[in-house]
Amino acid sequence: MWERIKHMLIKEFIQIFRDPRMKGVIFLMPIIQLLVFGYAVTTDVENIATLVYDLDNSISTRELVSRFVKSGYFNVVEYTDREDRVRDLMDRGRVGAVLRMNKGFEDDLRSGRTSQLQVIVDGTDSNTAGIVLGYSSKIAGKFSADLLTQRILRSSGPLGQTGQVVVETRAWFNENLESRNFYVPGVIAIIVMLITLMLTSMAVVREKEIGTMEQIMVTPITSAEFILGKTVPFALIGFADVILITLIGVFWFEVPIRGSLVLLFVATALYLLTTLAIGLLISTVSQTQQQAMMSTFFFYFPAVLLSGFMFPIANMPELIQWLTYLNPLRYFLVIIRGIFLKGVGPEILWPQMVALAAMGSLMLWLASKRFKKTLA
Repeated sequence: MWERIKHMLIKEFIQIFRDPRMKGVIFLMPIIQLLVFGYAVTTDVENIATLVYDLDNSISTRELVSRFVKSGYFNVVEYTDREDRVRDLMDRGRVGAVLRMNKGFEDDLRSGRTSQLQVIVDGTDSNTAGIVLGYSSKIAGKFSADLLTQRILRSSGPLGQTGQVVVETRAWFNENLESRNFYVPGVIAIIVMLITLMLTSMAVVREKEIGTMEQIMVTPITSAEFILGKTVPFALIGFADVILITLIGVFWFEVPIRGSLVLLFVATALYLLTTLAIGLLISTVSQTQQQAMMSTFFFYFPAVLLSGFMFPIANMPELIQWLTYLNPLRYFLVIIRGIFLKGVGPEILWPQMVALAAMGSLMLWLASKRFKKTLA
């Protein structure tokens, strides 16, 4: 048995690495994807192109605009006093925010009345628009509080002590609230899923297309040995990719890894068991490599969308939330983020690990039952 599996493994590795382009797909493509995703997938909003529509042109409005610029979130690209210019730049997408202050802004402040600052944002990207409005509210609120403090200090007569509430904020696990620390571990998970699914889903189909299935049929190898020989090489490749892109995530993107590396490899083994089994099941039901490729992406894209990688699962409809329990990526994202950012151990992550083990065992059993040493 072990001799047959050994020869099967040697055959698979020779077949994988005899094509130089395949080496690039296995090792170079994950690096490029991690670099692209690591820089592109972020919710941090900085240097927002801003148009100032200042009809008052006073010291107070200039001070308020200066605070927006000094925050580092807003980059003033133009000043205007024409409303048609506002609409033109917003229509063209040249600016993402407009600060509008009407005439009489400073007079209202001096008389103690409420002055209006209108912040217009491009709502086509609702996530960015919400973040911009949040930044604007904080800056305007701080400006208003400083004005109130100055007015109190200038007022005549003794002032009694008044109580106040001071908010002290602290973020656990991601102290600087960098979205890269949240997304890079998730990128590792989705890249590993894509690579293993693609390689495994075409494993059996390739044998059919190149005509080597007939040779396998006349050998004494069993279905279990055949499946083992097909999956072990891809499992080793999956581990190599995890190590490679984890090193890049830690040393290039400076994402902390606070948990146990041993636990990470154990969880990765369970995750690879699931993704490899799903890819093998796709391979057994496909007749051509094109079918296998299309089936892989038919599974992969919904898996990413329903994993919580980009959109919180809690915000999804209840029916969709139930569907996410069938998604292995959902569980591995919890595990890998818990290990990287929180440093938690198996006493916290065991439900996700048990789910991956059960799902992987079931998928592997279905794939082995589906596989037959036939040309059909």
